[in-house]
Parts: sequence; structure tokens; C-alpha cells
Amino acid sequence: MSRLDPDLDHLDDLLAALPQDSYPMTVSELDGYVTGILACPDLIPPSEWLPHVWGETGDAGFPDRATAEATIAAVMVHYNAVASEMAKTPWIEPIYEVDPNSDETLWEPWIDGFTHALRLRPDAWQTVVEQADEETRSSLIFLFALQDINEGTSKFTEEEIDEIDLQAPDLIPNCVAEILLVSRPELVMKADNLSRAPIRSARPGRNDPCPCGSGRKYKQCCGKN
Repeated sequence: MSRLDPDLDHLDDLLAALPQDSYPMTVSELDGYVTGILACPDLIPPSEWLPHVWGETGDAGFPDRATAEATIAAVMVHYNAVASEMAKTPWIEPIYEVDPNSDETLWEPWIDGFTHALRLRPDAWQTVVEQADEETRSSLIFLFALQDINEGTSKFTEEEIDEIDLQAPDLIPNCVAEILLVSRPELVMKADNLSRAPIRSARPGRNDPCPCGSGRKYKQCCGKN
């Protein structure tokens, strides 16, 4: 994450001050998380999703009321910022972490947060899958495939994972935009620049090479289901 935005810097500092043994979210993970919350067709109240930000226990362990208010306010500022941008365009700009030693883009925390949010409403997302076309289903499958890679449970080969790793940062926004077409169509219809950036053109044909980089045809890989 580039420390150029004062609000993000402030948020980063506040999250880093939380008890780290509970594994609170980082800014990148939070960004993916609130994107998933906002992409959900069901309204998820802050009282339900906020505790997950603080970590595995759901207890932030704030030392005082002022710290609690400041931290919650900073999280909600970012939530509202993502909501505002999503209302303008389905083409979100994920906040990825960057390895300071290699300058490698780390998409894994963002995906971890995003899929965490989707798991809060499995029934709602099952309905989305049932109503979705092939492109949207494939986008959801691909994002969960990224989480499998993140968790070390992927069935892809190491070479395939290396290719996916390089392409994931650019593919994630396309997948989210595709999902928003079905999960939040009211937002997409209001997006000013949707006509200038047609989402469908980002999806491969069934016989095209899969965008994950596996070398297989799309229909035999991420588009299989």
C-alpha cells in the first residue's frame, strides 16, 4: 500500500494499533472486505460486519472510548469512500499491498477480505449464482480460486499459480465489475462511465485461453462450471 492518502495513512495506523494477536484486518484486507459487503445484494449492517475487522475474536480491546470512536470512524470513512466510488463506476480500484523487498503486488490480503465478506451472506450469494450468467459465475469462481491459492488449498500447479499471481491484480477489478452487474444492478445502471468501459468485453470466449494463465481453454478451466 502506498502511503500517499492521509485518510488511508490514519486508518493504517489505527488498525496497526489493535491487538495484533487477534489478527485484525490490514487496510488492503479491509478494502476487499467492504467491497464485498457493498457488492452483496443484502444490506449488512455495521453492527454485524464491524467486529470481523477487529480480528478473530471480534473484540477490538480498545483502551478507551476516544480510540474506539476514532477507529470506527476511520473504518466507516473508508466504507463510505468505497460506496461513493462504486456508485460512480463498477470498475473499482483495489488497494493492494506491496512487498517492500521485491515491489511485488500482493493481492492476497484483498481477496481474503473480499471472500470473507461474501461468506457472511451465503444464501444471498447462492441466489446471485442461480440468477447469474456464465460470465458472472465464472468471475465468482475465479475469485474463490484466488482465495484457494491464498489459503494453500489450490489444485493448480505451481507454474499455473505463478501465472495467475501475475495476472490477478488486473483481473480482480474485471471480475468485481462483472459480479456487480447481477448483485447490484441498480448501481451499475447509474454508473456514468459504464458505456465507455463495457464489462462484457473483458470476458474470454469459451475456446479462448483462460485469463488465469493456466494455458488451458477458458471452458476447461475457470469457465468449467
